[in-house]
Amino acid sequence: MTATPRYALTIFDFDGTLADSGDWFLSIADDLADRFRFRHVHPDEVEGLRGRTSREVIKHLGIPRWKIPLIARHLHRRLAAETGKIALFAGVPALLETLEAAGVTIALVTSNSEDNVRAILGETNAARIAHWECGASMFGKAPRFRRVIRRARAPLEACLAIGDETRDLTAANKVGIDAAAVLWGYANQQALTALGPVTTFSAPEQVVPFVLNGAA
Repeated sequence: MTATPRYALTIFDFDGTLADSGDWFLSIADDLADRFRFRHVHPDEVEGLRGRTSREVIKHLGIPRWKIPLIARHLHRRLAAETGKIALFAGVPALLETLEAAGVTIALVTSNSEDNVRAILGETNAARIAHWECGASMFGKAPRFRRVIRRARAPLEACLAIGDETRDLTAANKVGIDAAAVLWGYANQQALTALGPVTTFSAPEQVVPFVLNGAA
């Protein structure tokens, strides 16, 4: 008899969690700063910014809240022409395949567009995602989490959100579900652990045993 997974529903972030898009974002940062008139990020600042919350980074860069949707739309359009430059992190296809085979429902909540995400995932990996919530606003993931949970009919205690940014963990805490942080994405370990994730993952292969058994 197959054991019941510890988490019936696993909700993934995309950029920085499943997709290795960090270098691409950094490569266009100066262009974005010029176009939308916010502070340029010096290479020496990058590591320090990784230790700040998403809200703190936006404040540091001097980006008004009203510009965030404009920047997001520009990013989505630009990435649509450059999805070939973004790869999944090593181990992600096997991770998705194993979770699906174990009976775990997989959801995706991301600020990126669905077309971009599907192009980067590829048809086989995309087919493993049962619930899609794309185009979330910068700080609007909590309502998307709730929508996915309702559709999946999963009890809160059986849901796990996995992301690489403080806003992912903040949204999970707001909804009342467990959150796990990946350390290969944007925010650093100190910033993430300050928000009380149930665990942190330093490699994709650590995700499956935790989701299935509650132990990395």
